[in-house]
Amino acid sequence: MTSRERLMATLRGEPVDRPAVNFYEIGGFKVDPSDPDEFNVYNDPSWQPLLQLAEEQTDLIRMRSSVRPRSHEVEMSLDRARAANCRDEFFQTEKYMEDGCRFRRVRLKVGDRTMTSLTRRSPEVDTVWTIEHLLKSVDDLKAYLQLPDEAFTEQVSVANLVEEDKKLGDRGIVMVDTEDPICAAAYLFSMEDFTVVALTEQKLFHRLLEKLSGHIYTRTEETAKAFGGHLWRIYGPEYATEPYLPPHLFKEYVVRYTGPMVETIGKYGGFARIHCHGRIRAVLDYIIEMGAAAIDPIEPPPHGDVELEYVRREYGRELVLFGNIEIADVENMEPSEFEKVVEKTLKDGTIGEGKGFVLMPSSAPNGRKITPVMMANYQTMIRLTTGFNL
Repeated sequence: MTSRERLMATLRGEPVDRPAVNFYEIGGFKVDPSDPDEFNVYNDPSWQPLLQLAEEQTDLIRMRSSVRPRSHEVEMSLDRARAANCRDEFFQTEKYMEDGCRFRRVRLKVGDRTMTSLTRRSPEVDTVWTIEHLLKSVDDLKAYLQLPDEAFTEQVSVANLVEEDKKLGDRGIVMVDTEDPICAAAYLFSMEDFTVVALTEQKLFHRLLEKLSGHIYTRTEETAKAFGGHLWRIYGPEYATEPYLPPHLFKEYVVRYTGPMVETIGKYGGFARIHCHGRIRAVLDYIIEMGAAAIDPIEPPPHGDVELEYVRREYGRELVLFGNIEIADVENMEPSEFEKVVEKTLKDGTIGEGKGFVLMPSSAPNGRKITPVMMANYQTMIRLTTGFNL
């Protein structure tokens, strides 16, 4: 089978020749190793063999967005939206360099209230750190809710999705990447403030989710209709899992607001994959209730609270499983020990009856250097999966 055939058969719950193997962001995110920008960690020579390995030997799943250049850069959508809405009436953005890092300050003025946020990007790590979050109090939230809905209007286009899909050919598939309402809401607060507000100001938090869901639903409908039949990744539900929030609030904040996205994706023949790190045991039934087609990354203890074998046995008939290799193991475990982990994962992910399984790490390295141990462990994932007999 080609990679495209294997992945699509897996999503449909059909027989495959072997499990698919995917490196998640490696081969997924859009990167340019030839870009000499000092903030581009992927131009380091140590990255080149790994990027090549992903391109040539994994079942590729490109992660793309219909509203921003790089699917994982949430704040980039703000810049893209300005061309079509009234956002500049309320938001001002300042970008500057300091101590070798890139900073981005956003000022929001609503009425007589001014709020600010600040992010930092280091040249050594492909991560944007939020130093100061935009909303810091209930009064900030109330002011934010006064923003007109037009301030969230986006320019949706599937042109890059269609182009990437054609370019990939049989090497893999394109996955539409999107946040859900709770992700957009939680991003506005520090984790501490988010949990307090979500627990103690539930009516107000529902108003925020309702406000933020509007443009996300529009984006989902337009994209799913124009690019039907494809895999999606919805990230954000983990914000409503333990230990942050109790399970009943997962139903209130995720099933109620993310569920309509899943329904829309399915209406046009797509497959909604719920991205949810951490402790998922108590919310798996809710994920099934939403009608999700797949889940990732199913982290084993101690990072999560459930074993892959359990999820396969109890939910494998309804969900395609993506996982459950911890990135910490990829980065730090000795290859001889890592081989045992991969062998167990392949066995647990395919045992008994189920729709399908894709071997995949929970994340990817984001630093400038790929060590020999990391490279050996990535090679092990390919070697063991391609030789695995179902």
